[in-house]
Amino acid sequence: MKPHSGSIFLLPTLLGDNASPNTLSNWELELVQQLTIYFTENEKSARRFLRKAGFTGDLNGIQLHRVDKDTKLEEQIELLQLLKKGNDVGILSEAGCPAIADPGSSLIRLAHDFNIPVIPVPGPSSILLLLMASGLNGQNFTFNGYLPVEKPLRIKAIKELESLSHKSGATQIFIETPYRNKSLLEDILLHCNPQTSLAIGANITVEKGWVKTKSIANWKKETPDIHKIPAIFALLKD
Repeated sequence: MKPHSGSIFLLPTLLGDNASPNTLSNWELELVQQLTIYFTENEKSARRFLRKAGFTGDLNGIQLHRVDKDTKLEEQIELLQLLKKGNDVGILSEAGCPAIADPGSSLIRLAHDFNIPVIPVPGPSSILLLLMASGLNGQNFTFNGYLPVEKPLRIKAIKELESLSHKSGATQIFIETPYRNKSLLEDILLHCNPQTSLAIGANITVEKGWVKTKSIANWKKETPDIHKIPAIFALLKD
């Protein structure tokens, strides 16, 4: 017997335009064929993802409801009524995993208030994939999201994260929009200790993607070109 309330399924998306659907679980691929309602940041990229994930039905029959940082509380409450009527809904994010560096978390928190089941579906997360492959401390780590855009504040944040990693032993993970990767990396290399370890993951899960960990001194000898390439960073000063 179907429960009164539907469930929210948090569906990881592919981490790059050329990423293979093989990185998605069979469970998610099955859900893509079954779900007909989605909450998403961007309708166009949601449709593109559904096709890449193997959806074979009519996309015109799929309901896509926009949920982003500008979605008001009353709009979110109205959207959740779809679930109270018994409909299952998938959440798709531009960030890879819903609610991680993503505005979807407020909607999910609200769903808990309404006793709506929230079901995370396994899939690629650049944060964990970088940490796994970095060799840095995976027992104690912090994801810091985006650093400040303003250069002085960004440099201050980098120094604080480096100092915190040294004091706590916790790996400090952060991200940036691809077109600001170059300036972020330049600031890291200029203002961090030469012996501090920096892990960079670029185009993770995409063909020719990579994860490398080197000291700041060694990165200066061979600095990668990651301009406009999706990337994620981790610092640890031993």
